[in-house]
Amino acid sequence: MTVTVHKGAAAPALDVDALRTEFPILSREAYGKRLVYLDSAASAQKPRAVIDAMKHAMEHSYANVHRGLHLLSNETTAAFEDARQTAADFLNTASSDEIIFTSGGTDAFNLVSYALGVSEIGEGDEVILSVAEHHSNIVPWHLLRERKGAVLKWLDVSDDGEIDPEAFAAMITPRTKLAALTHMSNVLGAPTPAKELTRIAREHDVKTLFDGCQAGVHGAVDVSDIGCDFYVTTGHKLYGPTGVGVLYGKKSVLDQLPPFKGGGEMIDKVTKEIVTYNDPPHRFEAGTPPILEAIGLGAALKWMQDKGVDAIAAHEAQLKTHVLEELAKLNFVRVFGRAADKAPIIAFAIEGAHPHDVSAILDRTGVAVRAGHHCAQPLMERLGVSATSRASFAAYNTHEDIEALIAGLHKTHEMLS
Repeated sequence: MTVTVHKGAAAPALDVDALRTEFPILSREAYGKRLVYLDSAASAQKPRAVIDAMKHAMEHSYANVHRGLHLLSNETTAAFEDARQTAADFLNTASSDEIIFTSGGTDAFNLVSYALGVSEIGEGDEVILSVAEHHSNIVPWHLLRERKGAVLKWLDVSDDGEIDPEAFAAMITPRTKLAALTHMSNVLGAPTPAKELTRIAREHDVKTLFDGCQAGVHGAVDVSDIGCDFYVTTGHKLYGPTGVGVLYGKKSVLDQLPPFKGGGEMIDKVTKEIVTYNDPPHRFEAGTPPILEAIGLGAALKWMQDKGVDAIAAHEAQLKTHVLEELAKLNFVRVFGRAADKAPIIAFAIEGAHPHDVSAILDRTGVAVRAGHHCAQPLMERLGVSATSRASFAAYNTHEDIEALIAGLHKTHEMLS
């Protein structure tokens, strides 16, 4: 399977009460109310395992990695490379050499855009995007359009945010070089049939890149099964720290790509006349990498694996069902996107109220939601709105959180009507 959002029957139960105690921030209050954090699609909270791993690395064995020969450098290098292997296991890559640490998802998209712009994509060559993309998977391709004359082709989505493989196949021409598509909408939570789209693209010798910054959080991802050329995830949504992301690249593809940034580590030999480059993944990790952040991300991924990715997904699916049922009872709330296997990412609007006002009032009740265009303005245009509110759920959320959200929405409606 490429990404599985479970419905909860077969997966082992998650002890959410015990799990919540592992998140120190959840013990605090907001304006004297119990904190209800429903903004995990923007950034998830961090378990003690991540905090402790980064603290231990700073206090016990911190040094720069790879080139040092002393004890601290060897220990830190081992921890850094262990995190790389953990990421490889998490995504089921063929080798840890296919895992590149970046400063985040945005950095990963820019790396691929720049490298393909140098090596493969030129004037008149086409890149297929969907209207559901996050800006981080749009703007780098606009830069390629501005600088190289690439052509961006836009794939529509359904009202629920779903991509039609037949419509995708119809867009491909002999000039199409890449399809860069979300694996799960950050607004509507709709999953994308990545394996089917990859199969279609491969038939036409088109490379594929998937934005897995949401999909990697809500279900098991297997890039070997998908067969894609590139896959992007980001640490801070995966219960890890900011400042680190993961770019998976198929080895045969990475071997042919030029570097994105220049500096230490990414070189083989430097003289006054020439420079030769290191092998992947180090070719794409110029300078000092995000050492502590990668160690923290490794701890986050191990934490997810220890809790059970399937168990987390099953719990989230139950929350999604519950919140959609409760929202359906509110005749003043409009919910956007109801794909059958959507993640617990709920975009909504209150009739006659600006999403910013909705968010501000909910905040005073202790409920934290996101409001705005969610870095997805083409999708907002597709939906016919300028912004929405968004409640997004994670492993640590409870049915009590849903009750608090619904109570807050009633209060918001009363105040704004």
